Amino acid sequence: MNTIEKIRNICKEKGIAVSKVERDLGFSNGYINSQKKGRIQFERLVKISGYLRVPMDELVGDDDDELREIVSSDSHSYYLNDETKEIAQEIFENKDMKVLFDVARKTSPEHLKAYTNFLKELQQKEQGTD
Repeated sequence: MNTIEKIRNICKEKGIAVSKVERDLGFSNGYINSQKKGRIQFERLVKISGYLRVPMDELVGDDDDELREIVSSDSHSYYLNDETKEIAQEIFENKDMKVLFDVARKTSPEHLKAYTNFLKELQQKEQGTD
């Protein structure tokens, strides 16, 4: 079974249309099914893995030994550490966190500091620790 077939099967098991995965991840319509020899770019495979919440090695085709070796190798981890991985997953899953992250990326350092201070003060008030 190749990577495309595995993705289709996982989508079917989870009740998610392949077209929805493509749309939600910003891929063109039909991208997954159009990949020759069942191979998908590594970066996109990472996104699909996160979206479907399955380990990367479950998506890699049985006949793709080279990619399977990269995916299962600890030395080729996509994230720098576990904390980064957890933060990235949380941002991916929580739309409000994504908005905050996007705003922070597009904000000047001065404004970012002001927003951060405001949020900290708001949190302290909510917890009654100010």
